[in-house]
Amino acid sequence: MELLSLKTFKAVVDHGGVQAASKALHTVQSNVTARIKRLEEELGSPLFYRKGRGLELTPAGNTLLEYAAQLLQLEQQAGMAVKQVGEATGEIRIGSMESFAAARLPGLLQALRKSHPNLMPKVTTETSGALVQKVLDYKLDCAFVGGPVEHPDLICKEVLVEELVLASAKNIEVPDTLIMFRSGCAYRDIALSWLRDAGRVDTQVLDMGTQEGILGCVAVGLGFTLLPRKVAEDSRYVNDLNLEILDDHYSKVPTLMITHKGAMVMAGLETLLDLFTQKLPEWESAA
Repeated sequence: MELLSLKTFKAVVDHGGVQAASKALHTVQSNVTARIKRLEEELGSPLFYRKGRGLELTPAGNTLLEYAAQLLQLEQQAGMAVKQVGEATGEIRIGSMESFAAARLPGLLQALRKSHPNLMPKVTTETSGALVQKVLDYKLDCAFVGGPVEHPDLICKEVLVEELVLASAKNIEVPDTLIMFRSGCAYRDIALSWLRDAGRVDTQVLDMGTQEGILGCVAVGLGFTLLPRKVAEDSRYVNDLNLEILDDHYSKVPTLMITHKGAMVMAGLETLLDLFTQKLPEWESAA
């Protein structure tokens, strides 16, 4: 089973068809079709149901997809591991919650580049739920997410504890509207739990896609939000915000660095964990 065939198969799945996969792979459609056909012949099982112009994975295709993702990830990490002998080089794919990326990640990346100047970080920001899935799918080497997270295929290490605060506008009557990231955000789940426990069942929830947008709306009195204290205090809106302390049950939220158990150990990942013991200024104020 050739890795090129597996790359082609995964590209067809990821891009939704042969035509899109051929563009992504910079080859002609006939090559993609031929590789999929050879792979099906080699495995003795169809990988796709053909439905008009569309394709749908067969049970065998679903099984192969899981293994293909792991094998292709191992191929990539094997190349990285060889390059990192002596001095870390290449690319490290890091996922982060947007709040962590804004308040904590710059200092972390700066220290990482200082330790490994030839290692290039590639950062993806998403909700915690989406980041967990990307690590499970071998699309990220590690991710910083809000906890708790439990999964048999993940290694989860607590790196700090954030203090969440309730932020609203100063001297403005604020409507009963919670402004948060979309579903999948760990802090959103805590905020919704806090509302339920407080009996505020009629509170409206407004979804937004950026931390800056959320704070901007809160600062002008469109609603309130729950977010890490450091993010609020570092924001340009800090003088327009009223920050209220919450009970520890809601306010103390661990940040975890997660990796896949099946992934190869990379020098850059070990360095990232080591940096949290060095008390960098970006997280010295964490609880």
